[in-house]
Amino acid sequence: MRTCTFVRAACAVAAIVLIGACAPKLAVAPVVTTPKFPDFVRPTVPPEFANSQAAARHARGWAFLQSGDLKTAEREFSAALALAPAFFPAQVSLGYVDLARPDARAALPRFDRVLEQEAGNAAALVGRGEALTALGRQGDALAAFDSALGADPSLTDLRRRVEVLRFRTVEQGLARGRAAASAGRLDEAVAAYTSAIGTSPDSPFLYRELAGVERQQGEADAALEHLRRAAALDPGDAISLEQIGEILESRFDFDGAEQAYVSALAIEPSAEVEKHLGDVRARVALSRLPAEYRAIGQSTQLTRAELAALIGVRLGSWLKSARRSEAALITDVRGHWAATWIMAVAGAGVMDPFANHAFQPRAVVRRTDLAEAVAHLVTRLGVRGDSWSSARLKFTDLSPTHLAYPAASVAIASGVMTPGPGGSFQPSRPVSGAEAIEAIGRLEVLSKP
Repeated sequence: MRTCTFVRAACAVAAIVLIGACAPKLAVAPVVTTPKFPDFVRPTVPPEFANSQAAARHARGWAFLQSGDLKTAEREFSAALALAPAFFPAQVSLGYVDLARPDARAALPRFDRVLEQEAGNAAALVGRGEALTALGRQGDALAAFDSALGADPSLTDLRRRVEVLRFRTVEQGLARGRAAASAGRLDEAVAAYTSAIGTSPDSPFLYRELAGVERQQGEADAALEHLRRAAALDPGDAISLEQIGEILESRFDFDGAEQAYVSALAIEPSAEVEKHLGDVRARVALSRLPAEYRAIGQSTQLTRAELAALIGVRLGSWLKSARRSEAALITDVRGHWAATWIMAVAGAGVMDPFANHAFQPRAVVRRTDLAEAVAHLVTRLGVRGDSWSSARLKFTDLSPTHLAYPAASVAIASGVMTPGPGGSFQPSRPVSGAEAIEAIGRLEVLSKP
């Protein structure tokens, strides 16, 4: 009986020894001095798995991975998962094995599974970014890398790579946007610029170029928003400010346009912006004038009050300097919308009241009346007027003995007024508002140094 018991025990020991002898021996993990994949981020082992068999197999797998032995690395990571299915570092590392093969499509879902459980896992986020980069999804890749840096700011090498990737992505998006815009594919250009902005939201030039395409599309609201964003990001962006002014001017927001143009000129002098600003200020001033003045351009028969107003508004500074010491006595303009300008032109001797001290503001201005006012202005503005004052032109319908002849000669010779057909002057023809505006405009040019 004792003999049988001893035999059975001996057999059991022998079986254990035999099984141990037949079990496969683990390969010796390599010592890695130069990692094969330096951009791969080794996952951190959670404290609850420290010193576990899964952690040991994972460490061996990482050594094989960085030595370039992908097959053995995969076997070790799979063994770690078999020992502890919740050991997610092995799942991350298997994703890196797929990237090394390279098989980004297989790697991406591995990283995503880990991130579903642990959204801030830096190693999985970096792996996801690498997979997305390989798949050509640079915008999504940058988002993953940025999240990884947020989770682990110590990844300084990754930060430098992200900067390079961001620059290249923006550069590519910019090139696509410009090419599409040049070819007239405006929707495609907007999509390219929008994608580039998603990659680099603090780049003012992207907003400015996007706004240029949106203006071509007629999307003024969107363009204005993006130009304002560009100007906010770059206080020295005179181009965006100029375009803001143009959009506001087209919307009759003259005060806003004036402010934008002034800001642009404060940054960089520009003759074109100066012209825009002058036009806006003129339109602002015009908008504040009486409705009767603004309607002069549509008048078929100009009145004396309208002519006085035109001269008073357009040449007001000169009238102040030419004011005579004695005030003109006028009896019929009290309460009239143009009274101020009538008194100014009369006070400067440009348009005199009649003998009875009446100005007759509603009287129609004829060509000879306009010529008289023009001659007074030309000879008294002091700009090349001496030669014109002695001009003696020939007119088919106005003799040299006519009282208005000298004024007509000066007005035509100076180029302020134009002759009628066939060398005529048409002395009694009523003057239209548009004709008077053109004449006063020419006087303005002559008055400038």
